[in-house]
Amino acid sequence: MPRGFLMKATIERATLLRGLSHVQSVVERRNTIPILSNVLIEAQGSGALRLMATDLDLQIDETIAAAVDQPGAITVPAHTLFDIVRKLPEGAQVELSAAEGRITVNAGRARFTLSTLPRDDFPMIAEGELPTVFELPAETLKQIIDKTRFAISTEETRYYLNGIYLHVVDEATPVLRAAATDGHRLARVTVARPDGADSMPGVIVPRKCVGELRKLLDEVDGSIGVSLSASKIRFDLGQAILTSKLIDGTFPDYTRVIPTANDKLLKLDPRSFMEGVDRVSTIATEKTRAVKMALERDKVILSVTSPENGAAAEEVPGDYAAQGFEIGFNSRYLMDILNQIEGDSVEVHLADAAAPTLIRENDKSPALYVLMPMRV
Repeated sequence: MPRGFLMKATIERATLLRGLSHVQSVVERRNTIPILSNVLIEAQGSGALRLMATDLDLQIDETIAAAVDQPGAITVPAHTLFDIVRKLPEGAQVELSAAEGRITVNAGRARFTLSTLPRDDFPMIAEGELPTVFELPAETLKQIIDKTRFAISTEETRYYLNGIYLHVVDEATPVLRAAATDGHRLARVTVARPDGADSMPGVIVPRKCVGELRKLLDEVDGSIGVSLSASKIRFDLGQAILTSKLIDGTFPDYTRVIPTANDKLLKLDPRSFMEGVDRVSTIATEKTRAVKMALERDKVILSVTSPENGAAAEEVPGDYAAQGFEIGFNSRYLMDILNQIEGDSVEVHLADAAAPTLIRENDKSPALYVLMPMRV
């Protein structure tokens, strides 16, 4: 073997592509610090390739199978390497060989040389102690994320709403709750409290971490190890480990906005309700997206009036026996919630045109949603 290689390994294209697709999405497109644009590649003597990427708040560490000729480590521009591997022919064997300041990527008749940066410059997130340790089934974690993340705020000024709030509640049966809100809507999911989570602090998991975790969960069965402190959280997904700083802030007491005395109950099919909202909102003004609901006995009349576009109305059948009234909602927010309802019935608990509205499948379902009305 030629001398002077810092690292040399051969790896199957599909395996490398899958690993790189996970790590490169953590890397920000624009970086003022060059090393943050790079992925750390470490060839281990045990026949594995370790890939790491970070944005200083979130770090992914993934191990994949490879034939290692020369153990060693180097950092390579993440997006460029990913694009190269993506364009290589299917079934190709990819040879990575790093020498001083550069790495050569060989596959079939193609050859690329990229500049590298030394591994010693690569920053690692210091985890510190992570005293709370528990496991969650991958399916449960998927459900928690899917049913709450659409409500995460994107407003940077209220940074403490830019994530999912995870906390335990000591009820008759202890539970783990996940909540997200942007001030217009709230999503909350309740699951059984896992063993080991009893003394966990309430933590806010950032939006980017939630997004990356959800992508990784699609490829994992079984259980996920969760370890956390008040400032960091780590998810162990077998061949990948995701570590993130937590949002340093106080999540508001969201229980205050969950209505308990909404006495007008509308029950209807979530699919036909959502499709009706979708159809009439076609002509809604882009800015407000307001849809009006007129509740009458056993039906809802959905309508939209837009000065620019005209008017639309649709009648949706449902069970409703309370006093008739009108209420307006942001159609996109309403559809986001209805999209999460899996059964063939949804309960909409209303009070009046100005009060928060409670939406859920039924009183047994783990997920609950609150939507603020809007003037129409």
